[in-house]
Amino acid sequence: MALADWTLTWAWPWELIDIVALWHEYRTPILISTLTALIIIRTILHIRVPREKLSTSPLEGSPILRSVKEKLPLDEKIPTIKAARRIVGGLKKKSIEEVVVVGDQKIQLLVFFSSLTTTTEKTAKVFTDQITNNLAAHSTFLEPQIFDLSYIDYDEYFITAPQNEPNTSYFYLILIPTYNIDTILDNFLEHLQETHNDFRIDTASLSSLLGYSVFGFGDREGWPTEDEGFCSQARQVDKWMAKLTGRKRAFPLGMGDPKTDATQHLAEWKEGVEDVLVHIAQTGSLGEGVVGSGDAVESDIEDEDEDGGEVPFDEQNAATRKAKVKKSAGLNDLEDIGGGLDAKPAEELVNSDKPLEVDFTTYTKKPKATAPATVIKEMVPKESPTWKSLTKQGYSIVGSHSGVKICRWTKSALRGRGSCYKYSFYGIASHQCMETTPSLSCSNKCVFCWRHGTNPVGTTWRWKVDPPEMIFDGVKAGHYKKIKMMRGVPGVRAERFAEAMRIRHCALSLVGEPIFYPHINEFTAMLHKEHISSFLVCNAQHPDQLAALQPVTQLYVSIDASNRESLRKIDRPLHRDFWERFQRCLDILREKRFQHRTVFRLTLVKGFNIEDEAEGYADLVEKGLPCFVEVKGVTYCGTSSSAGAGLTMQNVPFYEEVCAFVLALNEALARRGLNYGIAAEHAHSCCILLASNRFRVGPNGKGGYEGEDGKWHTRIHYENFFKCLESGQPFTPEDYMGSETPQWATWGNGGFDPRDERVYRKGKKRKALTDTQGEIMGTEEAESGCG
Repeated sequence: MALADWTLTWAWPWELIDIVALWHEYRTPILISTLTALIIIRTILHIRVPREKLSTSPLEGSPILRSVKEKLPLDEKIPTIKAARRIVGGLKKKSIEEVVVVGDQKIQLLVFFSSLTTTTEKTAKVFTDQITNNLAAHSTFLEPQIFDLSYIDYDEYFITAPQNEPNTSYFYLILIPTYNIDTILDNFLEHLQETHNDFRIDTASLSSLLGYSVFGFGDREGWPTEDEGFCSQARQVDKWMAKLTGRKRAFPLGMGDPKTDATQHLAEWKEGVEDVLVHIAQTGSLGEGVVGSGDAVESDIEDEDEDGGEVPFDEQNAATRKAKVKKSAGLNDLEDIGGGLDAKPAEELVNSDKPLEVDFTTYTKKPKATAPATVIKEMVPKESPTWKSLTKQGYSIVGSHSGVKICRWTKSALRGRGSCYKYSFYGIASHQCMETTPSLSCSNKCVFCWRHGTNPVGTTWRWKVDPPEMIFDGVKAGHYKKIKMMRGVPGVRAERFAEAMRIRHCALSLVGEPIFYPHINEFTAMLHKEHISSFLVCNAQHPDQLAALQPVTQLYVSIDASNRESLRKIDRPLHRDFWERFQRCLDILREKRFQHRTVFRLTLVKGFNIEDEAEGYADLVEKGLPCFVEVKGVTYCGTSSSAGAGLTMQNVPFYEEVCAFVLALNEALARRGLNYGIAAEHAHSCCILLASNRFRVGPNGKGGYEGEDGKWHTRIHYENFFKCLESGQPFTPEDYMGSETPQWATWGNGGFDPRDERVYRKGKKRKALTDTQGEIMGTEEAESGCG
C-alpha cells in the first residue's frame, strides 16, 4: 500500500524529464530560429522609426551631391556641411584678429624712433611731416604722432594696442639705427621678446593693429652684409613685431646706409607704406594674399616654423652683433657712419674645416653654425657716441663704466658764492666734495634726468667690470684735474682752492646707479680708508644690492612718487616688477635705519607728483622710517628736443609751492604719530629737510627730545664716524651725530652760508634771502645741479 501511494505521487516528474530530453535534442535549431526572428523584428522597427540626421548633405563636390542636385527643384538650396575635423598634434594657433576700417572709424599712424646723436630723430621728424602732408587729403587718417622710444612706456604701446580713442585703429612705423653699444634698443628688443614669451599674455597681443613696418639705418663699412650684422637691430624688431602682430607686416623691412643710399631707400619705403595705408583706408585689409591680412595666401609662401630657425635674443646678440665689434678709431654710432665691426664672412664659416654642430633635439629647416662665445664689452667705449656726449657735458670717463664731474656748487664755493644744501644740513663744504659714480648705467629713464637718456640703461650688469682700485684712483685724478682748471677763474679764493685739493666727501650720485656696480662695497671701503665720507644715492630698484651694502655715511633712496602709477610715469623704470622692488627697498631701508643715516629723497615735479600726494608720501615714510626726508624741487636742465622727452620750466615748482608741500607732509606725519619735524632749509637749492626726533637734542643733551625747545643736530661728526667704522663694533647714526644745526640753516632762515656772498643774476633784485622766502621763482632755483 505504501509503495502504490508513492508511485501515484511521483508519476508526473517523468513528463518533465521528457521535455528536458526534447530540449537537448532540438535546442540548436530553436536558438537559431529565435535569433533570426529577433533580427528581423529589429530591422523592421529601425526602418520604420525616422533617424536624426547628423549632416544635411554630402561633402561639397562629391558624386553623391551631384546626383542629388539633379533630382532637386531649382529653387531648393542644398545646405552645406563642414568637413570632418582632423586632429593633429601640437597647440592650435589662435586666429588673427581682423580689423576692418568702416564707417566713421579713423586710422592713427604712430611713428617710433630711437636716436643717440639726433640723426635718426631729425630724419623721423622730416619723414612724419612728409607723410602727414601726403595723407592730409584722406579724411580717414588722423594726424600722425611721433614718439622717441627712450621716453615712452613700452607697456602702453607694445603689450596691447592703444585704446585711447574710440573708433580708432592704429598703424605702427618704426625707424631705428643699429648700434654696437648698449642703448635703449637692447631693452626695447628684450621687452618685445618677453612680451611674446609671457604665458600671461597672448603671443600675438598686438594683432589688433592694422599693420606695421620697420626701417633700419646701418653702416655697410662696419657690417657689409645682413649676415654680418647690417641693420641687425632693425631686423630683430621686425621679427618680434611680426610675432606680436600675428605677422601683420604691411610693408617689407627697409634698410639703408646714411652715407650712401638711406635717403633713396627711405623715400621708396615711404611711398610703399603710403600705398598700403591708402589701400587699408579703402578696403579695410592689408591686401589679398598678404600674410596676416586674413586673405588667401599664395601656395608657394612657406610658413615659418615656430622658432623661425633663429636663436634667442641673447644668443643672437652674441652671434650677430656683440661678438663682431672691432677696435676702430671711427665713430661706433651707425647713424653717423658708425664704427667698424669685424666678423668672418659667411662663406668662410661654411667652408671651414671644422664640422658644423647639429642640434638633433630641435627641428629647423637648415643647420646652423654654433654661435660664437659671448664677448663681454665695455659699457661706454671711447669710440661710442655715449662717451662723446658725456664728455661734452663735462664728465671725465674713468675706465669703461665710471665717471666724475665737478659740480656747479663746487665752482660756486671756490669763489665764495655759497655751498649747496649739504653744507647747510650736514656740514659738507662743497669745494671739498667729489661727485662721482662707479656705474654710468641706470635702470630708470626718469623724466627729470640731466642726461636726457644719453647714458646707458640696463636691468642687469652685462658689461666688463673695472677693478675698484682703478676706479678710485681714476676718479680722484679726474676730480683734481678739474679743480686745477679753476685756478684762473676770477673770484676763486686761494684758501678754498688749497682746501679743495683734499677731498673730504664723496657724493655717489651724479648719473646712473652707483649701487649697480658689483664691487660697490670695496669702493666705499677705499673712500673710508682715506677718511672720505660717503653719501650713496640709489633709485630703489636693486633690493639685493641694497641689502648687501656695507655701512656708508649716509644712504639715500630716491622716492619720486607715492604710488605705482606716478612712479611709472616719472621714473619710467625698465623693471616690470618695479613697484615690488621699490617696496622691498623700503623694507630694507627700515631695517638699516639703525646702521646708516637713511634719507628719503623726494624730487617734486609740478604736474606729476605734487598735487594731493602728501598723504601717499607719508605712508611711505611710515613704512621706511628714514632718519631724514629731503624735499627738493626738480632741477631744470634744459628741454630735450625729443618728442615727449624732458621737462619744461612749467614743471619746476616755485619755492613757495615746495614749502606748502612740506607743511602738508609734516602734518600728515604728525597725524600718523610719527615723530618728525621741519629741521632745516636751503632756499637757494629749493630744498627743505624733515628730520626724525632722534636728531632733536633736548636740554639734557640726549637725542629723541620731542619738546619745542629741543635743538636740531642734523650735521655729522665725521671723525666719530670713521672711529666707529674702524672699531669694527656695531654703531648707530646717533654715535656720529654732529653739532647743532646753525641758526641760519634752520627752518625759516633761508639756509645761505653767511660766510659767502650771494651773487644775483643780472636783473634780479638784491634782497636778503630771508625777506624773499616763499617768493623765489623756480627759474632761479633751477640753477642747482647737485645730486
